[in-house]
Amino acid sequence: MIAVRAHLPGYGRLHVFKNAAIRTGVYSGVGMAMVLVAWLVVANRAPSLESFARERNLAAFVALGLFAAVPVLRFMRLPGPLLASGLVGLSIMALTYRLLCVYFSELAARYSTVQLFTLGAVVYMILATLSWIGTCIWRARESRVSH
Repeated sequence: MIAVRAHLPGYGRLHVFKNAAIRTGVYSGVGMAMVLVAWLVVANRAPSLESFARERNLAAFVALGLFAAVPVLRFMRLPGPLLASGLVGLSIMALTYRLLCVYFSELAARYSTVQLFTLGAVVYMILATLSWIGTCIWRARESRVSH
């Protein structure tokens, strides 16, 4: 018989965060931060891979999108935790971006840290709003069926 784990491997270390939304946001934010660091290091310190810049950027963007989608997929029908989790993850990524701007001076020329955070926050707010609307519709339809 195969044993099934109830929690992810790093669950014990993040157990200080009792809220699942905060834990998910931390996981998501650390993942996005790691992708961002790897993306910038490869882009700036590996000149031999310059011919694959488009593929590198696409792969990094997809990886960022997958980590950013974790709160959306986990809290699809809970708009409050979705927004909280997304903003925690986005805060970690924005803080990492700000720290990377110290080492890569031209990084802030394209987007500032506040712009990056705001762009992500707007996306999470739109998704949380759509989640809320969907939840309201779902509950209204359930109440009609039960009567």
